[in-house]
Amino acid sequence: MSKRYGDVVALDEASFEVPPGRIVGFLGRNGAGKTTTMRCVFGLATPDSGTISYDGTPVSQAIRRRFGYMPEERGLYPKMKVREQLIYFGRLSGLDTATASASADRWLGHLGLGDRADAKVEDLSHGNQQRVQLAVSIVHQPEVLVLDEPFAGLDPIGVTSLTEVLHEFADGGAAILFSSHQLELVEDVCDDIAIVDRGHVGVRGDLEELKRGADYRRLTVEVADRPWIPEDIALRTVTIGTATHAIVPTDVSVDDLLARARAEGPITRFSYETPGLTDLFREAVADA
Repeated sequence: MSKRYGDVVALDEASFEVPPGRIVGFLGRNGAGKTTTMRCVFGLATPDSGTISYDGTPVSQAIRRRFGYMPEERGLYPKMKVREQLIYFGRLSGLDTATASASADRWLGHLGLGDRADAKVEDLSHGNQQRVQLAVSIVHQPEVLVLDEPFAGLDPIGVTSLTEVLHEFADGGAAILFSSHQLELVEDVCDDIAIVDRGHVGVRGDLEELKRGADYRRLTVEVADRPWIPEDIALRTVTIGTATHAIVPTDVSVDDLLARARAEGPITRFSYETPGLTDLFREAVADA
């Protein structure tokens, strides 16, 4: 899928998939194309080329009613009461009034909003407004759930609640895509990732497989309570306190590294690990 705004390339043949029952983290720098992609999925922007398909069928407005969307910008009616709002959006997504009401009550309770059901949205805290926005996106039990920065503004309890909801939907077979700059959360929650850089998705797939398949490893060394930097082999280093954190190629011998470190003095810290999501992300956008 490609999309331009004048001379600005928002998406450059971006391609990835969100399988049923999987949670996919959609990552990228600001302006990389994440929100544009989500807007195209929901018909809020039209790609210049390419198609968006669901279960092998090009996405139509009828199919989109089976999707749930939580935009980064608030899409709520501030003066409408919370429960009324959930029922209203449930009806827009094809539910009858009784089903929408029952679903609204269920999610209000599940998200800790039961005592705020009759409050106006504008009278809620930022975190509770975020919860209402989530409830609106799931009140119709969507088969595909797309969320743009859903964790923004949530306290730890809210983060836990949202994470539980995502896993509940994934366990039920829903396909879930969400963007976030909070990489530690993404690493904890997601099964797969897709990293978009300047409109192109260059890294995508199972997160654990991507970590294991990376051609570099994360090395942390502390020798005699001082940093030691293997400058001849390190691809990238950073020193924090007395420890050196380095990215090194996988073809480097761990035994050789350990022997070289021992030659410098007593080793107080040594670890050699597969990279984390932060490392994958940095490498994916390193030349941006």
